[in-house]
Amino acid sequence: MVQIIAKIFPKNRVIALLFVAMLTITLICGNFSRDSVATQSQTGKSLIMVTSADYPPYEFRKTASSNNEIIGFDIDIAKYITQKLGYQLEIRDTDFSGIIPALQSRRADFAMSGMSPTTERKKSIDFSDIYYESKNTIVAKKPSNLKTPEDLAGKKVGVQLGTIQANTAKKWPNVQVISLNKTGDIIQELKSGRIDAAIMEDTVAKGFIANNSDLEFNLIPSNSEELGSAIAFPKGSPLLKQFNPVLEEMKKGGKIEELVNKWFSDSLVTTTDTKQPVSKQSPLSFAKIAPSIPFILAGILVTLQFTLISTFFGFIWGIILALCKISPIKPLLYFANGYTSIFRGTPLLLQIALIYYATPQLTGYDIPALLAGVITFTLNSGAYVSETIRGGILAVDKGQMEASLSLGIAYLPMMKDIILPQAVKNILPALVNESIGLLKDSSLVSTIGVVDVLRRAQIVGAEKYIYFEPLLLAGMIYYLMVMGLTWVGSQLEVRLHRSS
Repeated sequence: MVQIIAKIFPKNRVIALLFVAMLTITLICGNFSRDSVATQSQTGKSLIMVTSADYPPYEFRKTASSNNEIIGFDIDIAKYITQKLGYQLEIRDTDFSGIIPALQSRRADFAMSGMSPTTERKKSIDFSDIYYESKNTIVAKKPSNLKTPEDLAGKKVGVQLGTIQANTAKKWPNVQVISLNKTGDIIQELKSGRIDAAIMEDTVAKGFIANNSDLEFNLIPSNSEELGSAIAFPKGSPLLKQFNPVLEEMKKGGKIEELVNKWFSDSLVTTTDTKQPVSKQSPLSFAKIAPSIPFILAGILVTLQFTLISTFFGFIWGIILALCKISPIKPLLYFANGYTSIFRGTPLLLQIALIYYATPQLTGYDIPALLAGVITFTLNSGAYVSETIRGGILAVDKGQMEASLSLGIAYLPMMKDIILPQAVKNILPALVNESIGLLKDSSLVSTIGVVDVLRRAQIVGAEKYIYFEPLLLAGMIYYLMVMGLTWVGSQLEVRLHRSS
């Protein structure tokens, strides 16, 4: 590998060595980027549970602790059942909207995330018996006096994407439903005034109310659609018949009630007093997230690892595609142009989801989230980089290519030793810009459960019930990384021009 890069940069072997060293370090560090919380041992069958660990007190992370463990009401139930049945448990984190696709693609054996067994969901997955019933609430700014669905007529109402609250709100007349990925996003929209109210479970709403004194909540009268929480399984899973008897035993033996008291009876807020004055809050409250800052900073390694690997292989793949585009061999030209058209014509987020969820279904291989992200970004980046490299090659004086061929230099050595080094010098600013774009776009891998800087900031926000401060810190981290990458690019550009 060193020889390949050194041939592209024949006078900059030190840079080539440093690049390969960084790549090697990131590959070695890959073992530390796994974010599933496993309790498996060398013996016994392991079950994979998928959840969205941003929904306290059901499932969330204690980010101030060093073990980065996912904890909560659902987690305790899952551990009890799997231990009772003799299984080991592995927990994987993802967005709530990705839970059902994970079950359908058999990436997980079961899911627990405060999910309600709606009729629509039952068409795609199976559910256990109900293990906990909760109520929906209307969360709004004080004093809103929004107490019933009728009061929400003509209002903008925020809900979490894919939840029973979203399905319920869509059936209310004259209500404009705004679907967002996370409950924290909904609260931020509410506090900024872009929505008038939010619909969420009472147990979750209490935590937000306790940490945001300018908000209130009111219980929505019970209806048949509030079915409570159940465990989700892939269609036809044999685990369903094993889990239900244990759930029944937990309910009759008082274990569920014990866990309810453990996680819910602290009741940070049990009633809503709209007459209580709103206490003045500081615009920023970094003190609350201070213990969790090391947790967020740990995501830098994952982000840099992802960016460096994707940039390197995207550059190599871009060179191959660029050579195909200028090749006189028509099939190669058609392939490269068609490939570029597909990857530049479809959203990157869609490509990530397809590779991550479709790979297990098509091949049977349970591709890790980080690897799925690297492959997606490599394929996508190669399409864009190939056009940049093609332009750089065409910008090199044609006389050099003609002179090389007249001297009997073969095509590949000529491109490797003469044309490509000059092209890279000309397009280096564009390549650095592509790397910066990759660094920022790397936050998209958080949607499939990779715990990078952005995902960690969202996790801290979910745990602390405040979201602006963690996201602001994440933005500062990204900015510093981009500035660092820009400086490295400028130094490399100066070095290359000096060597010419």
